[in-house]
Amino acid sequence: MYVSQLILSALPNIHLTGVLIVAATVVYRKKALYPIYVYVFIMGLFNGFALWWLPYLYIWTVLWAFAMLIPKRIPDKAAPFVYMAVCSLHGFLYGTLYAPSHALIYGLDFNGMLSYIALGIPYDVIHGISNLLCGILIYPIVKILLKCEELSA
Repeated sequence: MYVSQLILSALPNIHLTGVLIVAATVVYRKKALYPIYVYVFIMGLFNGFALWWLPYLYIWTVLWAFAMLIPKRIPDKAAPFVYMAVCSLHGFLYGTLYAPSHALIYGLDFNGMLSYIALGIPYDVIHGISNLLCGILIYPIVKILLKCEELSA
């Protein structure tokens, strides 16, 4: 997750973090929280445990929770679209999910928080669309992880 973020850092809000979280959650369910929080820790370690980092403690868990709502047995024809939709939805909501922590940290009132959300809409649109497009990779990653699980059993 961290490496994908680093490699794609020149592109605003385009990364594979959501893709990898959804894929890990579909395959490993609750155990997917381990790599999520390792990623969060690494982000803080290499980029500084500053105020921007605090929302990372919950923002990726929200994506994990969305992915946990995906039924375990989903038809193969629907799965790619559902995975892509979940990943994309998180991208579109990212700024809105980030906003409450910033409102608390910086003392914004409700209107200030709404302004923060509104100013971030262009970035959230980029994030949502890129997550949708990158989400194409989720289904093949899930299949590979399931095959690895099968071989290791």
